[in-house]
Amino acid sequence: MKILYGVQGTGNGHITRARAMAAEMHAAGFKVDFVFSGRPPEDYFDMAVFGAYRTFQGLSFVARNGQLDLYATCKNANFFMLYRDIRALDTRGYDLVITDFEPIVAWAAKRQGVPCIGFGHQYAFKYDIPRYKKNVVAQWIMSNFAPADTQLGAHWHHFGYPILPPLIHVQEMKNITDPDQVLVYLPFENSEAVLDWLDGVPNYHFRFHCKDIEPGIYGNVEVFPFGRELFQKNLSECESVLCNAGFELNSEALQLGRRILAKPLKGQIEQHSNAIALDLLGIAKTSDVLNSEIIQDWLETSRVVQISYPNVARAVVAWLQTNNDTSVADLCESLWQQTPNVRGIDFKYNKDTSENNEKSVTA
Repeated sequence: MKILYGVQGTGNGHITRARAMAAEMHAAGFKVDFVFSGRPPEDYFDMAVFGAYRTFQGLSFVARNGQLDLYATCKNANFFMLYRDIRALDTRGYDLVITDFEPIVAWAAKRQGVPCIGFGHQYAFKYDIPRYKKNVVAQWIMSNFAPADTQLGAHWHHFGYPILPPLIHVQEMKNITDPDQVLVYLPFENSEAVLDWLDGVPNYHFRFHCKDIEPGIYGNVEVFPFGRELFQKNLSECESVLCNAGFELNSEALQLGRRILAKPLKGQIEQHSNAIALDLLGIAKTSDVLNSEIIQDWLETSRVVQISYPNVARAVVAWLQTNNDTSVADLCESLWQQTPNVRGIDFKYNKDTSENNEKSVTA
């Protein structure tokens, strides 16, 4: 099978998910060409697994000081180039297009009539799951950003719908945790402000990954550059994780059994929705603001949560190999049967997606 695989490059969560898929598809003998968009080409790192991948500008958002900058986002968006790239990309030589919320391959496949599967967290929001509903425009954009014929959404719980468990890509490392060590990854916050917050919690040692402070030791904070291998090492050794409310890192932290404090990026509805879900399920602490007192209280009072999710990447690749003979609902149900129940509200699994789940959480 020859596949064109598009990956949204904003942040690192989509790329992390694609790494796991790349390994499984290679093992299955698929020929896969990767396309990435959403960040400058020079900002990608540790990309050898993707071979001779291509990059496009695509669309992304701009964040400053923990908040979505809508003006800068619109100013930086080049819709003419996006339209040109969609028209120029030829998907007709592929058996299948997969998009992890990447708009260029998705719209090119739609335009040329090539089958397209949407795979990733954002596609879970087609169902009536916990979400932030105060921004109708942003909801419409998320629903139409990267269209697909078949949508495989993923979340920390199925909420009664055919949604996959998270796809986890954690490198094989010895999992030795230190209760005083905290991994910090807050790429949308002001890094100097983060240093000040952490300095006010002197009884803990923080391993802070960022790109705008020189690596080194600053009191009780050790600053690291971006890099997959080093990041995974720190994740494997720290008992606690302080991060934004993105999907992939929180999923990895849950898989490993970590204490989590997640701050949603202000104005980004996916992260606000994730925070609602984390609170509802009782699997992490969330906060719309951060300071030393909030971080200190979280470390001293919050519990560690661990959820063992199955190998979703391998199951999806096996599903593709059988030409989708199994329904999406059956695929999802089989994977949740391998997953211990998460703490929180028990949503009855319902294959009939035309029926609304009785429990609905909004904000």
